[in-house]
Amino acid sequence: MGRALRADAERSVRAILEAAEQVLVDDPGASMEQIGERAGLTRTTVHRRFANRKALMDALAISAKQQLADAIEAGNPDSSPPLIALHRVTANVLRTKNSWKFTLGSPLADTSAAAEIWDRINVRCLDLFTRAQRDGLLAADADLEWTRQVYYALMSEALQRFPEDPNPDAKTTDTLATLVVDTLLHGTGPRN
Repeated sequence: MGRALRADAERSVRAILEAAEQVLVDDPGASMEQIGERAGLTRTTVHRRFANRKALMDALAISAKQQLADAIEAGNPDSSPPLIALHRVTANVLRTKNSWKFTLGSPLADTSAAAEIWDRINVRCLDLFTRAQRDGLLAADADLEWTRQVYYALMSEALQRFPEDPNPDAKTTDTLATLVVDTLLHGTGPRN
């Protein structure tokens, strides 16, 4: 999609992407027609915006990962104190990942364009961990790459605790973010 879309075309694309995520999370083999029905659009409109399923999957991957990147930036990782930023980023990412369970859990979402966004996400995470380390939240000798991998795993596990409700309330998200950050920073052993 090289040129800017008209507003109605942009709305159609957004509706298709949202519908695709909802349909595919329940039925990964759903047809383009089923996705169009959920979006309230004809199959022809879906195919006009996405020539085939691969094009749709590529757009889903880029959209989901860009929303993750935006969620991280909304946590003010550069300007907030590291502990606050870490909590905000974690809550924002959990909320976003919960909305994109199919796409972010699918190996089909690993496109080259999406990979570039993912690389930026990884860098932003390491930047935040570097600030946290300088502030004494993480041990001075902590392997930040390992810490990043553990952090991602903790968030994946936290997502398993979300209720079936696709829009968990802020309290649920905040509680899970606190659990992730607390476990990352303090582990599960006794506190001295």
